[in-house]
Amino acid sequence: MALLARYYVPGLAVEDRSINVPLDWRGNRPGEGFEGPSLSLFYRIVAAPERVHDDMPLLVFLQGGPGGAGPRPLNPSSDGWMAEAIKHFRVILPDQRGTGRSSCVDSNVMRRLEPQGAQTQADYLKRFLAGSIVRDFEHLRRTEFGGRRWVTLGQSYGGFLTLSYLSLFPQGVAASFTTGGIPHVPADATEVYEHTFPRMVTKTEQYYQRYPLDAQRVAIIADKLSEVADFRDSDSVCVTAAKSTFNGIPALPNGDLLTVERLQTLGGNFGMKPSFERLHWIVDSAFADGDGSACPDSPLSDTFLASVMNATASNPLYWPLQEFIYADGELERPIAWAAQRVRDSRPEFAPSHRPLMFTGEAMFPWMFRQEKALQPFRPAMDVLMADTRFDKIYDAEQLKRNEVPLEAGVYFDDMYVDSGMQLDTLSRVGNSHYWVTNEFEHDGLHGDKVFGHLYREALDRGDLADLI
Repeated sequence: MALLARYYVPGLAVEDRSINVPLDWRGNRPGEGFEGPSLSLFYRIVAAPERVHDDMPLLVFLQGGPGGAGPRPLNPSSDGWMAEAIKHFRVILPDQRGTGRSSCVDSNVMRRLEPQGAQTQADYLKRFLAGSIVRDFEHLRRTEFGGRRWVTLGQSYGGFLTLSYLSLFPQGVAASFTTGGIPHVPADATEVYEHTFPRMVTKTEQYYQRYPLDAQRVAIIADKLSEVADFRDSDSVCVTAAKSTFNGIPALPNGDLLTVERLQTLGGNFGMKPSFERLHWIVDSAFADGDGSACPDSPLSDTFLASVMNATASNPLYWPLQEFIYADGELERPIAWAAQRVRDSRPEFAPSHRPLMFTGEAMFPWMFRQEKALQPFRPAMDVLMADTRFDKIYDAEQLKRNEVPLEAGVYFDDMYVDSGMQLDTLSRVGNSHYWVTNEFEHDGLHGDKVFGHLYREALDRGDLADLI
C-alpha cells in the first residue's frame, strides 16, 4: 500500500492511496501474491473530520459506468448520499481499473498496443470488465483492510458489480445497497435495448411536449447536417481544430464532425434530472445570426458546437465496454452491435425521421469512425463484437441462496436499467429487498434522500445490527 496524500476538503478528511493488482486475475487469487504484469489501483478514503480516528464500519462505493472513476467530492453534500454515509461509515472511493488514476485506459493505450494487433487490444480490454474489477476490490479488502467485511453501495453499473461481488465473494460483504442498477440475469444485450429504445421514444416525445419550439429547431439543425455529404462510413471523419467544417459538415472544437447521429446522442442524459432543461438551453444557443431565432440559413454558433462536444463527451472506456457488461461467460451468439441492430429495426430512429428522435445509453459502430478519441479502439471493437468467450461474472445459483442483505432502490421510470427486468432478477436473489419509486430518475442517489431511505430500511430490518 502507498499513502499518496492526506488532506481535507470542506467537511471531509481525505486519504489518497494505491496498491498494485494483476492485469490478469486468471491464475491469481485475491489477497495473495501474484505474477505477471500489474496495474495500479487508486482509492480514496473519506471520513467526517470529527470521526477520522474512530473505528467505523467500512462502506465501499461501486461507481456507475462502465469506465466511471470514483467520485471527486467537493464537500459532503456535493454528492447527496455521502453526507449521510459519513455519519455511519468510513467511505472508500476506488477508481475502477482503467479509470481515473487507476492505470487509465484511453486512446493512447490503444495506440501503444496497435503494433501487437487487434486481438491483443481486444484481450486487453477484456481485463477491464466486472470479474476483474470485483477481484480488485476483494484484494483491496483482504490486503489493506484486514479482511474486515464491508458494506457495498452500487450506483447504476455499480449494481451490476454488486451482483458479481455477491456471486464470487459473498463472504467479504456485510450488506449491499444498489440504486438503479440490478442487471437482468441471465444477461442479454439485445434484450436490454429492446426495452430501452421504446423508452427513448417516450422521453423524446416528453421533451418536445415540454419545449414544442425545440422540435422545429432540432429539425432545422438536423436538416442542415443532412444536406452535406454522408461520411458515416468514411475512415477519415475528423478535421484539425483550425478548420470549422469538412465538406460542409460543421466541426466540433476537438475536430470531430457534427453529424445527425452525433446530434441524436444528446438524449443520453434524458434519464437524469434536469436533462430536458440542459438540452433545451443547448438547442436554444444553436443559431448564430440575429436574435438566435431558428433559421435554416444561419450558421451554427460556436457556443452550440462547444456545448454539443461537451454534452456528448464520455470517459474513455464508457463506450468501448458499453455492450460487453452484458457478456457473461460463453455466449450463444456474438453481441454483434446489439444497439445498432435494435435501432435498425425501428425506423423512427433514422437520421432522416422528423421529429428527430434522440438516442440513449447506446453505442453504435459510427462512433468508432467519427469520434477521434474512439478511433484507436475500432480494431479491438471489431474483434470483440464477433467474440463469444468472456469471463463468467454472475452465479445464478449462488445468488439464489444469497444470505447477504441486499437493499435495492428501483426507479420505476428508469431509462437505462429497466425496472421490470430489475424486479425479475431480484425475485431470484436470496435475502433481497427493494424499494420501487417514481419520485427520482436514474441519478436519484446524488440527491439527499435515496441513500438515507435505503439505510433506514436496512437498519429497521436489523440488516446492519452487526455493524452499527
